[in-house]
Order: sequence, then structure tokens, then C-alpha cells
Amino acid sequence: MHFPADRVGQRSLYLLARDVPRPVVSIGDPPNPFRVTVPTKTLPSGAELPALGLGTYDLDDQTAESVRAALDAGYAHIDTAEGYRNEEVIGEALAEYDRDDVFLTSKVLAKNLNYESVIESCEASLERLGTDYLDLYLIHWPNPAISLRETLRAMAELRERGLVRDVGVSNFSAYQLSCAHHISDVPIAVNQIEFHPWFQRPDLVDYCRESDTVIEAAAPLARTDVFEDDAVAELAETYGKSPAQVVLRWAVDRGVVPLPRSSTPDHVRANADLDWELDAADRRRLDERDRNRPVYDTPARDWTSDVYGIEQ
Repeated sequence: MHFPADRVGQRSLYLLARDVPRPVVSIGDPPNPFRVTVPTKTLPSGAELPALGLGTYDLDDQTAESVRAALDAGYAHIDTAEGYRNEEVIGEALAEYDRDDVFLTSKVLAKNLNYESVIESCEASLERLGTDYLDLYLIHWPNPAISLRETLRAMAELRERGLVRDVGVSNFSAYQLSCAHHISDVPIAVNQIEFHPWFQRPDLVDYCRESDTVIEAAAPLARTDVFEDDAVAELAETYGKSPAQVVLRWAVDRGVVPLPRSSTPDHVRANADLDWELDAADRRRLDERDRNRPVYDTPARDWTSDVYGIEQ
């Protein structure tokens, strides 16, 4: 797979039609005449991150079908985590495709952030996914009970061993991200955060841009809550697009990498249709819809949960 060398390049994602899956297929070959173009972002390793990915949280029995639908639609970016408990299913689906065509991300649980557990978690994720490397490995949530320096030392070791190509964080505040940049021996490539029209986080977004940290949007559709927004609905009607397509196009225009998820193959395919433009006035209209309203990144934390595992 060839990627452009610029900081923000363009690569084509193709919608494919396959009636019978082959043992191993190459994404984008053969192409359908309908073509979707999305930007890519260059990470510290030199790898190109496709600026649209498939989120796989809470897809349950539809995980494999959604992954296959995404890859057959030309997605080249799949996001998972050990905490999603779907890596083995995703690995089975990925075995039908050329691994080099897929940008693959996983994450380590917050309770596993001590040095040895980070290494073990990554190795276990690789085994479940059936691959010998991850394109991107993220700290899923910060954990105040475990030294961030220790965690990042393990992430650097994984990168040195070639088990991961780039490392990053998820759900980090500007303060936490600043600490990570300060103490890490390897670049922090990505901060995956909740981001959508109702939760735009301008201070955090500004710091990510200042520190050259790519922003990925988890829950970019606010788990469909933003479909209720009058501006989103009106723009969808104006452009003849779905509300999801309007919000995803806006996110890409903001320089954010959205990771929409869907258990419906038709919706997975439709979400990739971003080869159109919102005009500047309509982008500003969505910029003005911020309510500081998260759907999952709320202040309350269950520290004793399986995510954190911190005893009281």
C-alpha cells in the first residue's frame, strides 16, 4: 500500500462489490466507479493514518459483519481495544484481507498500566488479533494510581521491539497530555477523545494542535444523540445526506479523525461517503452548536470497575 509523503495527503477509498469473499483480498482492488476521497495524517513513525476509521465498541454479535462491511467499503482503519473484548473476532475477520492494507489500533486498559502489564496486554492483543504488530497502541484511560512515566516507558519498549509503530493516549485532558509529552521518550502521536458538535472541547483541541497531536473522535455522532439537533437535520435535508454524513464531514473538515461505529452494514458503507463538501457558513453553523455535553466522558468514574481495577 502506497501512502503520500506530505503531512496531510489524499488517499482514495473505494466502495467495492463482492458477492463471495475470497481468502485474502486487497482493499480497493478492483475499484467501483464510485469513489470516496479522505485525507490522511502523517504520524511520527512516518505511517499515514486514514482520517476515517471504524469504531468497534459495543457491536457485540455484529462486530465481524461490521468489520467486513467496512473493509469491503474501502475503510482502511479499524479501532478496537482489549476492553472491547472483540479482538479475537476482529482478528478472524482481518485474516481475510491483506494486513498491510489495514491501519489497526488497539488500547490497553487503565488497570493494566504498570510496566509488565502493558507489555503483556499488548502481546495478548496481538495474539487475539492474529498480527505481529499494531499500527497504533493507545492508553485507553489515564489511571491516577499508576505512574504515567512507568506506562510510557513500557510503550517505548513496545515501539523499540517493533510490536507497535506509533503510541498515543485516549481520554487525556490537556494537562494529562502535556505531562505525557514532557516525560515520554517516544512521540505521543494521537489523543482519542469524545468529540462531536455538542462537545467540541476547544481548549483541549487547541492544545492537541499546538503539540502536533492528532485528534481522533470517539463517539463522533454522540451515539446518535446529535441527530436530534435541528441544524444537523436541516443540513442533512439541504445536502441530501444523512445526519451522520453531515456530522462526519464536519469532523473531517475540523481536522479530526472520526471513528463512527454501526452494526448495520448499509450505515457503515454510507458513513464512508465523504467525497462532498460543506460550505464555510454551514461548517460555522455546526461550530456554534457546542453545548459542552458529553455522552460518556463525564467526571464520575467507577474506580473499582473492570476498566480501572483500583481498590477502595
